[in-house]
Amino acid sequence: MSVPLREALKFWAKLGFISFGGPAGQIAVLHQELVEKRRWISERRFLHALNYCMLLPGPEAQQLVTYIGWLMHRSWGGVLAGTLFVLPSLFILIGLSWVYITFGQVPWIAAIFFGIKPAVTAIVLHAAVRIGKRTIHNQALQWIALGSFLSIFILNLAFPIIVAIAAAIGYWGGKKYPEYFEQKNTHGSKESGVHGSALIDDHTPTPEHAQFHYQKTIRHSLIAFSFWLLPIGALVLLFGWKTLYPQIAWFFTKAAFLTFGGAYAVLPYVYQGAVDHFHWLSANQMIDGLALGETTPGPLIMVVAFVGYLAGHIQHLIGASNPFWFGVLGACVATWFTFLPSFFFILVGGPLIESTHGKLGFTAPLTAITAAVVGVIANLGLFFAYHVFLPRGFSGSISWISILICALAGLALFKFQKGVLTVLGGSALAGLLFHYISILMG
Repeated sequence: MSVPLREALKFWAKLGFISFGGPAGQIAVLHQELVEKRRWISERRFLHALNYCMLLPGPEAQQLVTYIGWLMHRSWGGVLAGTLFVLPSLFILIGLSWVYITFGQVPWIAAIFFGIKPAVTAIVLHAAVRIGKRTIHNQALQWIALGSFLSIFILNLAFPIIVAIAAAIGYWGGKKYPEYFEQKNTHGSKESGVHGSALIDDHTPTPEHAQFHYQKTIRHSLIAFSFWLLPIGALVLLFGWKTLYPQIAWFFTKAAFLTFGGAYAVLPYVYQGAVDHFHWLSANQMIDGLALGETTPGPLIMVVAFVGYLAGHIQHLIGASNPFWFGVLGACVATWFTFLPSFFFILVGGPLIESTHGKLGFTAPLTAITAAVVGVIANLGLFFAYHVFLPRGFSGSISWISILICALAGLALFKFQKGVLTVLGGSALAGLLFHYISILMG
């Protein structure tokens, strides 16, 4: 007995609209639906797939969806599952980006974003602590995290360089001091009891299409490369290599290979490129984009759609009849080149990397990279805090209201374990409240 492709696609499409809460929340929903309720896959096979996706750069929840879709319905099943997981958030973020650009200066909307920004700062710092607790379990990894923080905070070292150094340390440390670089299974969910046999059970043989074959690997690699080359070639022919859209394509291609540790890991790199280097958007706009990404379903890394939209819209605002469609093109280009490698990793690398799972020589560099990512995310949180608490820099006044909202958001996250949506909603209401109080007080 198997699940019809049509039924599976209905579920993947539904998942794209209800997958709030970041990767942890999304993985919890997947486990509840696929392991406990529908019995499409067993507990052990689900965790095996999850652990595999954790080794890859990119959004782990989207890759897990792609992996299970691929396991159930071959390559097309994986492609459609992963795509349906992403599409709803792309359309929603395009709409929200347009609203942000068009109505962002309306007082009450500006007040909402004023309240949300300190909450985003707290969320980023909370993410650093959460990832740190999950990954940093000895002094060596603590030193790597501290070193990465100082490297980007003091030396302003580029994120790819930090990743490369961490990987080299991990590779060397895995050989010399393996006990410090062993991966701990921190994602494993508790045994949820006996649910009965699953369609893909513990002892179900790996299907033929999921086994390694040289010819299939080469064929899928060529297809993936063509899906990268043809769009970027078309953009170069239409606009020229040094123009906006080829730059977006190339930048987010590189970003896709540096996202070890999830969406929060890629944020510093996106910030460095989009804000500091290319000047596609401002620091405050980046914070607003992260807030929108947190409040929409789908992968948090979909903040790249916001970045792409603003880059296209703002650059073509003057002299163009309708900058909206330039923004839409920017959002689509950013999304395409961010997620394309994830499909490649699953469909092409799946059979290859599965054989390396658990081998220290492969996992030790990833352990070190994840530790370094913690330091980088902490720096990002402090950077956001600077722009939120001191909106006019050190020469201006301190925004005590922003500090208060951030403290309350942090309290809700750390002490009361409130969800991201709850914290952002409360902070938005706080921003509106302070806005109307300031009007009443004159």
